[in-house]
Amino acid sequence: MSAPAGSRTSRTVLAARDFRRLLATRLVSQAGDGAFEVGLATLVFFSAEHATSAAVAASAFAVAILPYTLVGPFAGVLLDRWRRRQVLLVVNLARTLLAVVVALLVVHSGIGLPLSLLVLACLSLNRFFLAGLGASLPHVVRPDELVVANAIAPTAGTVAALLGAAAGYAVRHWAGGGDASNALVVLVAALAYLVAALLTLRMGRDLLGPRATGGSPADADRGRLTADLRGIVDGLVAGARHVRSRPPARNAFLVIALHRLAFGLASVATVLVCRYRLSDPTDPDSGLQVIAATVLTGGLGFGLAAVITPIATRRMPLRRWIVTCSAVVALAQGVLAFVLSIPVLLVSAFVIGIGVQASKICVDAILQSSSDDAFRGRVFSFYDAVYNAAFVAAAALAAFVLPPDGYSPPALLAMAALYALAAISYGRLSAREASPAGGAVDTRALGRSAEPE
Repeated sequence: MSAPAGSRTSRTVLAARDFRRLLATRLVSQAGDGAFEVGLATLVFFSAEHATSAAVAASAFAVAILPYTLVGPFAGVLLDRWRRRQVLLVVNLARTLLAVVVALLVVHSGIGLPLSLLVLACLSLNRFFLAGLGASLPHVVRPDELVVANAIAPTAGTVAALLGAAAGYAVRHWAGGGDASNALVVLVAALAYLVAALLTLRMGRDLLGPRATGGSPADADRGRLTADLRGIVDGLVAGARHVRSRPPARNAFLVIALHRLAFGLASVATVLVCRYRLSDPTDPDSGLQVIAATVLTGGLGFGLAAVITPIATRRMPLRRWIVTCSAVVALAQGVLAFVLSIPVLLVSAFVIGIGVQASKICVDAILQSSSDDAFRGRVFSFYDAVYNAAFVAAAALAAFVLPPDGYSPPALLAMAALYALAAISYGRLSAREASPAGGAVDTRALGRSAEPE
């Protein structure tokens, strides 16, 4: 009986006209994101016209991740003051213009600082757009439909991004490769952004909120806005202090920071190894195929982690599962220092995907349970900032320690050592908090509550 009920709920949500219109805007825009990322990835990493180095790869990763660190915490304050329908419209129009300029730079100037700044601006607007979609959803479905709507919209958006990436790759292949082909793919993304902007016009200006709270919209309470923006910074500091005062949360933060440092280094190394070591350096398309397979297998590991973690944590405390996963990931990473081949890389990516995601699931649960409710939002804002900043810092470090082809056994062993350090240090620190008298988190209970029903 449950399946038909779930189907009826999904049909009810999809039957809502305003939800379909908001969803259409998301799907077309995220399809554009997929094409945009393919155009830039092939330009930066897998282009015959441009050599890829550790510094170039690190810069590309930094540009891609920084918006999540810098823009994310502040987006909500502005989205609670501006008409969200207008935000979606203006953001997509702005991204259309930026993508056109990026395409022109790709053809005439190639990779450089102006291109990096434009891409950073475009990705920052994308972060703003995605936050706006989330804030708008309660205005187009009933409260009892939010869970289903939140399951449909992001999943469909991810699928749209993958289809957009596939379309971008097909356009590039049809156009014959080269900078002109990459520019054409970016122009396809620009067209998608323009269509997404036009689709927002089917919704009323005030449909997506925020609801008026009195006063003149023109004034916009500038003083309160300034105070709220300042409050975000104060909130991050308060979240950091709260984490420091809670040993379970502090220990969990150590794990995720070490994991992200190792993962950031490995990400840059993987791109270079796939481009220059495991494929013909003169054939960028072969390197693109290797990196695509690696990303896919790692993604499968991420997905499997969500299935096996609730099962594993029914049988052992979360802290023991974190230690186990970190140790296994250290082994999978270290093997690559001695044996490097495509099969070994794929198996390693799969195992690492399981281990790092399983650890993150546990860390999230520990942070949620060990933080006071009054501080939980600020703790997770700080968590997001650390999570992304650690990756960017590691990518920057990779620019100095990795050779041109990305393969450095000492560097790979250092990455493995970071995962091993996470396992050893967390095992010792969390053992001190294991007794209920010490205020420890009941990780067995958390494991049971994480089990899907």
